[in-house]
Order: sequence, then C-alpha cells, then structure tokens
Amino acid sequence: MRSNRRQWLRRAAAHCAAASLSIVPVVALISTAAHADLKLCNTTASRVGVSLGYQDKQGWSTEGWWNIASQSCETLLKGAVPSRFIYVHAVDYDRGGEWVGTNFMCTADKSFAIRGAHDCKKRGYKRTGFFEVDTGESQEWIIRLTDPEDQGAKAQ
Repeated sequence: MRSNRRQWLRRAAAHCAAASLSIVPVVALISTAAHADLKLCNTTASRVGVSLGYQDKQGWSTEGWWNIASQSCETLLKGAVPSRFIYVHAVDYDRGGEWVGTNFMCTADKSFAIRGAHDCKKRGYKRTGFFEVDTGESQEWIIRLTDPEDQGAKAQ
C-alpha cells in the first residue's frame, strides 16, 4: 500500500512539474506584449520639445510637451499605438527651428492634453502644424527626429 502511495505521489509531482513548465511560455508572451509603445528618438545635436496628435476612440487628442535630450529616446505613449496615423510637432530648443507639417491641431505653451482639433484659437489654444507618421497599424513604433541636413524626421 505504501509503494502505491509513493508511486501516486511521484506521478502527481511529475504532472505538477510539467504543468508549471507549460505556464512559463505564457508568462513570457504576456511580458513581451506589454512592451508595445510609441517612442521618439532625438538623434539631433539639440534638446527638443515634442507634441503628439492622434485619433483614438474618443476622437482627436493632442498632448505635449516632452523634453527630449540630444541623442536619447523617450516613451511618449505606453501601450499599443492608438491609431495608424500619428502627428508630430517638435521644437529645437538649442538652435531654433521646428519640425512642422500641414495637419493643424491645438497646442499650448506649457504641458497640455487637449481633446478636439477644431477652433483652437476660440478655445484659447494655438493652431499648430504637425507632420504625419504612418505606423502601418503597428502596435509599437519609433519615430526618429534627425538634424535638418539629415532630412528632418524618420519613422520606423
């Protein structure tokens, strides 16, 4: 009787060990999925200020300012990229100049999160030009700001 019980305990231990090994890949998948973010890398020789525009389930939104040091990267939005098209406006703090585009949205001088891209001036905001980045519906994306002689901004 004791030998039957020992055999049963060994089998139970073996099944538990096999079950715990099958959980490891699931945990690994969950932890890698959490890394889907929108990042911006400043490859210029200057410090830059960055604002973003995008459309999510609630409509248009603009956010800023992220201050990004020269030759560094920052996570701007954590989690999956909210929409296929992301809009960027950036200011070169050290040498002057901006990265702009023809897509106009609302911004403010200080830190902001604004809902809606209409009637900016009537609502007390600035009307600012943003350039478009097509993420191809990727869940994570890196935007690289480059010096003007390197053709502006690149996305990957």
